Parts: sequence; C-alpha cells; structure tokens
Amino acid sequence: MSIKQVTGIVLAGGRARRMGGIDKGLIDLDGMPMIAHVVRRLMPQVSGIIISANRNLTEYGEWTDRVVKDTIGDFDGPLAGMASGLDLVNTEFAATVPCDSPLLTKDLISRMYRECVSRAADIAVAHDGERLQPVFTMMRPSLGASILGFLESGERKIDKWFEQHAFISVDFSDRPESFLNINTEDDKRRLLALGRLYK
Repeated sequence: MSIKQVTGIVLAGGRARRMGGIDKGLIDLDGMPMIAHVVRRLMPQVSGIIISANRNLTEYGEWTDRVVKDTIGDFDGPLAGMASGLDLVNTEFAATVPCDSPLLTKDLISRMYRECVSRAADIAVAHDGERLQPVFTMMRPSLGASILGFLESGERKIDKWFEQHAFISVDFSDRPESFLNINTEDDKRRLLALGRLYK
C-alpha cells in the first residue's frame, strides 16, 4: 500500500478519570510524553497525523500541525474524536488509534488497509485474539456524518455504532502487545518493564 491512502487520527480527548484526570497523552513515559511514542510508531505508516484533543492543544501541536477539538458534546468519548478528525481527512481511509497505546505494531496500517480493500469494507476494527479493540479502526472518511447523527441521537457506545454498519474485524492475535494501554500508574510500570518501547 501507499501511505498516501491513509491519514492517522490519534485520539487524545478523554478525561482519563482512572489516572486522576490528567491528560494521558502528555504523561511522561521514559523521558518523553506518551503521545510522542504513539506518533513515532504511527507516522511512518500514514500520510499525516491528526490529533484529536480537548485540552493542551498547544502542547499536542508540537507533534503535528493538525490538532482538532471535538465538534460535538463535552468529552463525549472516542466517537466524538473520530468525527472531528474525519472532517479533516482527504485520503481514501482514516485510521484511528488511542494516545495511550505506545506499542503500536509497525504493520498496523498495512494490514488494516489490505483487509479493507480485499473485503470491500467501510470499517475495520482490530481484534487481539480475545476481543475487539474498538478504538483501533480504519474507516472511510465519509462515515463522519453517520457518527455525528448517532451522537446527536443521544447514543455514545462505539460498539453500537459499529453494529449499524457492515464492519469487519482484522486479526492481530500475533501482536496482542500492540494494544496494551496505560490507565494507571501500575499499567505504566508494567509496560516499561517489557522493554519494548523502542523495538
């Protein structure tokens, strides 16, 4: 695939209640903000990166020239961030990842793209071998309108939105560590102990 066909959207707009409300994308992880680790792994795979954030926009702007706030609701979850990011996408597909999973596999985008094209899918969702990983997606940018309509109806659950479309799952059971995320200080310590940040 050509990276020109996919734009990356990093979702960093949550409240991070389990970490005391701090902005997770900016917490220090081995001397760098966590967003830096995510961007470093995602950038070689996509044509450009949009960061969806609802605070600290200047700080996030150090990692990409496109930072966007939710255009609907008040911290209304990942779908709101996806919709805001999709509005800026002009490539064939957009791929979303969270800001708190710094071990993204280096073939995430190529595998998702291959499955979308070969199976004529509008939405693909990563599967780690045990369950869907609903914020690791690839989708057509035109689906932003569908997300906004869903949110405006009062719905927020991402799984319920997927069910409105013929989405596919993409098997990443050989890369389960790619989906490790940081919600607590213990999660952070366990991830650092793996020694995988720079591999």
